[in-house]
Amino acid sequence: MKQSSKQSGLRFYVSIDVGGTAIKYGILDEGGAFIKKASCPTEAKEGGKRILSQLIEIVENAGQSIAEINSQGMLSGICISTAGMVDCKQGKILYSGELIPDYTGTEIKKTLENKFHVPCSVENDVNCAGLAELVSGAAKGFRNVLCLTVGTGIGGCIILNGEVYHGHGNCAGEVGYMYMDGSDFQTLGAGSIMSKKIAEQRQDIPENWNGRRIFEAAKQGDAECSRVIDEMAEILGKGIANICYVLNPQIVVLGGGVMEQREMMEPLIKDKLEKYLRPIVRNTTRIAFAEHGNDAGMLGAFYHFQKDHHK
Repeated sequence: MKQSSKQSGLRFYVSIDVGGTAIKYGILDEGGAFIKKASCPTEAKEGGKRILSQLIEIVENAGQSIAEINSQGMLSGICISTAGMVDCKQGKILYSGELIPDYTGTEIKKTLENKFHVPCSVENDVNCAGLAELVSGAAKGFRNVLCLTVGTGIGGCIILNGEVYHGHGNCAGEVGYMYMDGSDFQTLGAGSIMSKKIAEQRQDIPENWNGRRIFEAAKQGDAECSRVIDEMAEILGKGIANICYVLNPQIVVLGGGVMEQREMMEPLIKDKLEKYLRPIVRNTTRIAFAEHGNDAGMLGAFYHFQKDHHK
């Protein structure tokens, strides 16, 4: 994103993306240009209460930064992207896995609005990533979109007729839990499975074999690393095909850490879809790679806030 000038406007927004390992946050002007960006470790092991404390600290610091950027500037909104299943209307975490203990039930919107007296919106992080790609990224101009993020897990965002589809219980898009081959989609197809497989083969620990190292080794001709990447792509191809048979989207946007390795992953994914998708579906479904990278959650949270508050 382009940088905004210091005197671009009086309304500023803080956008925060809460992940399992890092919290990314930034200040944006009302045109959606980043003024400032930073990140800090997510103190996830301390649970939901500590996450709320971190959010409060970030918003407080953002208010101080806005005063330095523009003496007449004001914090006009808090935009939250977060892991977990989210009730957007209440701004509340409906369900969170083991990654952030005691996060389920956390009242983010209520807490921050009571503390700072400015509006706050809360949305699931993958939905935010999908919204970012829809508004200004790889899915711009499309109406029916499937966005998948593939990293340590697999998340999904479904966009129908230009709107994020949340489902009856706000649980739509949780594709990582789909049952596949005696397990589930994200257990078999996420980047973390590669680390486990290589570590087992080499009697090492998974922490020594992150995705980046595995891809680099594969590029250098490591046959075992190439094989585990292909096995992951096989599962991804099968899972994407299954979802496409149900949704029949115009475009599938692939993001997350694994998909940053586009040079290797694009031909593999397309090869697997050739295998699992019938031509009638495959030939009318575009495959694209996410454009917003690490900013996707923050940017999507901002777009969600603007839509939610009709700005």
